[in-house]
Amino acid sequence: MPQQSSDLILMIRPASFRMNEETAVNNGYQQEWTDTSSPLGLAREEFNGVVDALRSCDIEVAVYEDEPESDTPDALFPNNWVSFHADGRVGLYPMFAVNRRRERREVLVHRLASDYGREVDTLVDFTEFEAHNVFLEGTGSLILDRINRVAYASIGPRTDLHAAEHFCDTFDFELEAFTANQTTGDTLAPIYHTNVMLALGTDWAVVCDDIVTDPEEKAQLTERLRQGGRTLIHITAEQVNGFAGNVLEVQNKRGEKFIAMSSAAYHAFDSEQRASLSAHAQLIHAPIPTIERCGGGSVRCMMAEVFLPSQSH
Repeated sequence: MPQQSSDLILMIRPASFRMNEETAVNNGYQQEWTDTSSPLGLAREEFNGVVDALRSCDIEVAVYEDEPESDTPDALFPNNWVSFHADGRVGLYPMFAVNRRRERREVLVHRLASDYGREVDTLVDFTEFEAHNVFLEGTGSLILDRINRVAYASIGPRTDLHAAEHFCDTFDFELEAFTANQTTGDTLAPIYHTNVMLALGTDWAVVCDDIVTDPEEKAQLTERLRQGGRTLIHITAEQVNGFAGNVLEVQNKRGEKFIAMSSAAYHAFDSEQRASLSAHAQLIHAPIPTIERCGGGSVRCMMAEVFLPSQSH
C-alpha cells in the first residue's frame, strides 16, 4: 500500500538567506527586509526550531548545510528542486529563478541515500525545460496524491501545463490542473505555487477553492479531492496569506502521523479547523516569521519528503 507521508525529511540549513530579488517578481508573499540586521541569523534560528519540533516527535530529519559560496538565498526550500519516490527514482526540476538553479545538488541526493540507507535507482532530469523558459518547481508546483496517483497543479509562471503533463506521463500520475489566483495589492495573478493553497494527507485535504475562479475547474477540483475519500478543510484567501495551506503530513518510525506547519499557519486556522485536522494527526508547529516574511514560503516548503526504498540487505 503506497504511503502518503514519508518517515524521512530532507532539510537544508540556510547560509545565504535573504529576500530573493529574482523570485519576488511573482511571489506576492515576500516582503522587503527593512531591519538593519541581517535576516540570516534569525532564519537559521527559526530553521533549527522547526528541526527540533520535528525531532521531538521522533520524526527523522536529514539536515544538510547550504553552500555559502553558491549564494542561494532560497536553499532552505529544497522541495522545489527535488522529489524522491518509492520506486527509487528522483526528480530534478526546472526552476524559474536563475539563482535557484544552483540549489540542485546531485551529489547531495547520493549522499542522503548513503547516509540513510536508501536506494537511488534513476535521476529523472526535467531541467531541460529551462532552456525554453518553462518551469515546474517540484512539490511546490505539484501536490501529489501518492495513494490515488493524482497530481494537482495550479498552472502559472512556475507551473507549466506541458511540463506537468510530462511529469505525470513519466511518473504515472493523472493530472488535475486548474488556475488559482492570488491578490497582491491591486493585482490579480496566478498563484506562485500550488502548495500554498492545497495540502493532502492520508485522509484529509486543506484547500482554498475560493481562489479557483473558473466554476467548472473549482467543482472538478473539490470533486476529485472528495473521490480520494478525504475530509476537506476549506480555507479562505486570507488564511492562505497566513500560510494555512502550506502544511505537510509526516510520520515517525512508529507510523504515527503528524501535520507540520508554522505557528502563523496554526493560528490562521480557526479552532474548528484545528480540531478537524487534529482528528487525523497530531499538529506540530514552530514560529518562522523571518523565513515567511523574506522567503515567502513556510514550513511545507522547507521539507522534501524522502520516499526512497531502503537498501536491500
